[in-house]
Amino acid sequence: MNPIRILIAEDHRIVRDGLRMLLQSEPDFAVVGEAENGREAVVLAKEVQPDVAILDISMPDLSGLEATPLIKTESPQTQVLILTMHESDEYFFRALQAGASGYVLKKAATQDLIAATRAVARGEAFLYPSVAKKLIADYVRRLQPGTEGGGYTSLSDREREVLLLLAQGLSNQEIADQLAITQSTLQTHRVHILEKLGLRTTADLIKYAIQHGLVS
Repeated sequence: MNPIRILIAEDHRIVRDGLRMLLQSEPDFAVVGEAENGREAVVLAKEVQPDVAILDISMPDLSGLEATPLIKTESPQTQVLILTMHESDEYFFRALQAGASGYVLKKAATQDLIAATRAVARGEAFLYPSVAKKLIADYVRRLQPGTEGGGYTSLSDREREVLLLLAQGLSNQEIADQLAITQSTLQTHRVHILEKLGLRTTADLIKYAIQHGLVS
């Protein structure tokens, strides 16, 4: 039986080396390419046509989420497995929307990553248990009357930036300076975020960010 051909994309060399050693220790795995950023992963996927591409979600020059749809275009048979430190159902939704077949936390046990790789190679979806549990709970919550349905996925990229900076405790002036916008524009973004998430105050935003794993 032919081995499962794997592409690894991870910007931290030590982590990437560890992943390669772990995966190559399995008799049915073969690492056929390594990339240190998302753009390099897209080029390599087109070149080597792997069965599975394991992508870190946070990489320079295209994140794992940005690289996923491009890889699926260049190499349609390649299944994408997102590897991340974010235990967030919102990131999980975004990964699925991008075309990924699985989502594994970096803190997961070795056997979880191996099982996930084999599962997506078979064409199955892999849901990391704790993320799947939060996903189901969130789905049930959204079905309740009066619950805001848009959630984090309804925010624009700039609104997500503002939300994360607010949740990190930065002042309005600090956020405006960092994003090179006026405080009036910042306030407009803040109002839109509150409306889309069905929240009322900045304190509610911070609580939301913590509950959804956006900040620690």
